[in-house]
Amino acid sequence: MRTVATHLKIINQFFEIEKKLAHLSGAESTQRHLARIRDHFNELGFQIHVPLGESYPDTRTDCEASIAGTSTEDLVITDVIKPIVHLAEDGAPLLLQKGVVITKSRS
Repeated sequence: MRTVATHLKIINQFFEIEKKLAHLSGAESTQRHLARIRDHFNELGFQIHVPLGESYPDTRTDCEASIAGTSTEDLVITDVIKPIVHLAEDGAPLLLQKGVVITKSRS
């Protein structure tokens, strides 16, 4: 399990770099390298999911959310602090890390 914990730390750092570079102009070549690294994580069985823009119903269990604003109706994920990470084992995805997100009402 120590290896999985180490992989999660690397995945979270990778996500932070990917997130920061997305806002820089001229980072297209770097994005290609990041896509290759993401492909390598997939080859190892790690599935990294960034739920940005997805609905956040109160029944969702794969994320821990902070709510921005006062309304809790019709929430959407507006920022992702940590991605959702699954590990494909024996054909079934195992949730390794819940996403940490910020939500806001669409209204």
